[in-house]
Amino acid sequence: MVISEEKNGLGSIRIADDVVRIIAGMAASEVSGVVSMSGGVVGGIAEKLGRKNLSKGVKVEVGEKEAAVDLYIVVEYGSNIPEVAARIQDAVKSAIERMTGLAVVEVNVNIQGVAFANELNEEENSNRVK
Repeated sequence: MVISEEKNGLGSIRIADDVVRIIAGMAASEVSGVVSMSGGVVGGIAEKLGRKNLSKGVKVEVGEKEAAVDLYIVVEYGSNIPEVAARIQDAVKSAIERMTGLAVVEVNVNIQGVAFANELNEEENSNRVK
């Protein structure tokens, strides 16, 4: 676990990679058109967004003053994918910079799949039965 560290007159401030991952995942999940996050090319299985694993589908590289983010997303069928991806980039960059003070140098959005409305309804119904 890499930690971003800043020193000031009172001591140091450390921000763990996991914190940046969660901020990015939360910001992406709030964008309209994002259905779920994917574990990436290797994981391949999409999971519904939930509070328990907000860093799913998020990879970050955090330096002392900069961060780079890779997101793996499943979008809703009918969404304008380039628009959704651009909104994700803006939301993630803004949230990380506002909350951590790190400069976000890139936000790469990887669309891993498209979810259809009937699939979403079936998945919601199957989750209620359990």
